[in-house]
Amino acid sequence: MELWVLFGTFALLLAIGTPVAFCLGVSSFATVLYLGLPPVVVFQRLNSGVSVFALMAIPFFIFAGEVMVRGDIARRLIAVAGAAVGHFRGGLGQVNIASSVLFGGISGSAAADASAIGGLMVPQMKERGYDVDYAVNITVVSSIIALMLPPSHNMIIYSISAGGRLSIADLFTAGIIPGILLALALAAAAWWVARKKGYPTEAFPGWVVLGHLLIAAIPGLMLIVIIFGGVRSGVFTASESSCIAAIYALGVTTLAYRTMGWNDFVGAVKAAVRTTAMVLLVIGCAASFGWLLAYLKVPTAMIALMQSVSNNPIVILLLMNVILLILGTFMDMSPLIVITTPIFLPVAVAFGVDPVHFGVILVLNLGIGLCTPPVGAVLFVGCAVGKISVWQAVRTIWPFYGAAFGTLMLVTYIPALSLWLPALFR
Repeated sequence: MELWVLFGTFALLLAIGTPVAFCLGVSSFATVLYLGLPPVVVFQRLNSGVSVFALMAIPFFIFAGEVMVRGDIARRLIAVAGAAVGHFRGGLGQVNIASSVLFGGISGSAAADASAIGGLMVPQMKERGYDVDYAVNITVVSSIIALMLPPSHNMIIYSISAGGRLSIADLFTAGIIPGILLALALAAAAWWVARKKGYPTEAFPGWVVLGHLLIAAIPGLMLIVIIFGGVRSGVFTASESSCIAAIYALGVTTLAYRTMGWNDFVGAVKAAVRTTAMVLLVIGCAASFGWLLAYLKVPTAMIALMQSVSNNPIVILLLMNVILLILGTFMDMSPLIVITTPIFLPVAVAFGVDPVHFGVILVLNLGIGLCTPPVGAVLFVGCAVGKISVWQAVRTIWPFYGAAFGTLMLVTYIPALSLWLPALFR
């Protein structure tokens, strides 16, 4: 009965449009009252959920991303990507994907990627004769590449949700090959659609122009090297890396590029504070919810249920992927990581899946959920940028969904794609 109270209250509040953080908090509070436990338990678990030192990395990485968005970094990265891949079939579509790879290594946020890259690329693609739904679809699905590359704050959330025992450096490293694989799969889908619709290519500007653009973008690209190189080498922790990233981003945009004015700085601070507050509130309430799941022995029951279905790891992983994909269509990514990690990680480990490998599967799976209705946050951002309805975008997004799902299956069933690179650095 306790689970009916927990999940019933949560589902009811979610159905009437209550923000997900309050859904998690109120349902936890109602269940604690039903169990006869002290109500203060909910607030204690909420406080402990956000009182984790590793979470300090999230606000600074968010701030660094906001500074880069407002400091003209995205335009320079798009220029490099355009010169490098614009001459392939569906030129600007390929530029969009390549730009997401470069910018994702700086922002670590799918929403920031869709907003920054989409705001620049979608109008250009419309002017060059590309259908607006094609432009929006590429922008939306390619933005989840940012979730796989350092400094993905969702990897940090997963590490904490897993008990804080997993190396953030290993998780950052594990997502690189899957992120590149996803970019290649999306590029193939973009090429196929562009060839079918006869979209144009861009002229190759020459190696000299490409070199000049690359040199101009190096100060921004160096942030990727600083974040990944510093964390991976052990020179500084992820939290220290986030502080250095924020300072470096301010230095690049104010001193090197001189594109960050006072109003831009204030806007970046406000946006970072707002985003951080939302993320931490969700994490705290999800921590209370997750504690109740553990208290009610849901992970143990889930392992027994999965074992009753099959003892084949292939079937179990497919079943978990399907469940996560369905959940991802109804909830945002951060709370789902906090809630589902304590449930599914023990199941995955029981069937021989490495926790780092499972983290990559989880983040990629829930990233796809950001692009699917009815609660696809990144899908909404892309549609707002392109000024089209969600239905208009979803009608033609299937080739890109297919590329993302195919990548998810490869990452799920070929552990080396996630584990080879971290092992190489040890």
